[in-house]
Amino acid sequence: MSLPGHTALRLALERARAAKAAPEPPVAAPSPPAVLPRPAPAPRPPRPTPAASSTPTPRKPRRSSAPAPRRASVRVTDLQDLAAVARHLREEQARQEAEEKALREAAARREAERHQFSRAVGAVTRLRSPNLARLRRPLPPPLPVQHDLDEQRVLLESISDDFDVSTLLDTDDQLSFRRPGIGVEVTRRLRAGHWSIQRQLDLHGLRVDEAREALGDFIRTAHKNGMRCVRVVHGKGLGSPGKSPVLKSRVQRWLVQKHEVLAFVQARPADGGAGAMLVLLQPVGGRQR
Repeated sequence: MSLPGHTALRLALERARAAKAAPEPPVAAPSPPAVLPRPAPAPRPPRPTPAASSTPTPRKPRRSSAPAPRRASVRVTDLQDLAAVARHLREEQARQEAEEKALREAAARREAERHQFSRAVGAVTRLRSPNLARLRRPLPPPLPVQHDLDEQRVLLESISDDFDVSTLLDTDDQLSFRRPGIGVEVTRRLRAGHWSIQRQLDLHGLRVDEAREALGDFIRTAHKNGMRCVRVVHGKGLGSPGKSPVLKSRVQRWLVQKHEVLAFVQARPADGGAGAMLVLLQPVGGRQR
């Protein structure tokens, strides 16, 4: 007998009970298992005949549908097969129940873990004010920018006594000096008094280190204030041993190393003669006038 699903099992159980209750018939030749006839398909309703009309009615396209899957059938021939089927169904049902139980337990465990902290803390009340301290961010360590700039300026403005100035002086009797690009006319006009003397520095009575520092500060301040022509008095050396000037050659060496100086010449006799120098400074904007 071949029937689908639980229907076959139920019919087989009923037949087994009926066969056990009925008297045993005489032994006869074995006959093939009876096959239940399939139910006759229900008659299809007749299609309505469309009324005759001049305009033919368009036919709707038939939808292709996949055939429904057929349920697995179990062939039962004796009581042993029936017991095996029943055992298989019980095992399948037990497996499904075990899977559902495991899913429920896992869901309950996740839910318990999610609410574990709230259950441990209990009921809480939100504070009305946040009660938070406003902390200031730590400031970065100060950088000695001005100190570094001062050191760089000192290095740039440093004056050396070992600088050789002999190759940079003009080969005249007064050993004048002019920067590259400055014409001879500039030193001639400077010596003639074309620019008026705006400030003066007297180095009499100073030692070499004091004179160097005083000259550098004097030139820097005069240029910053927009001075163009200044006078530096270094002395003729009449009071020094040997009656020779001590600071004259050094002052020339120092002035050449100052980038603010464009040119210098020995002063006229009326302005100090061999004991002084007239210095022409470049303008603040860097252009010559």
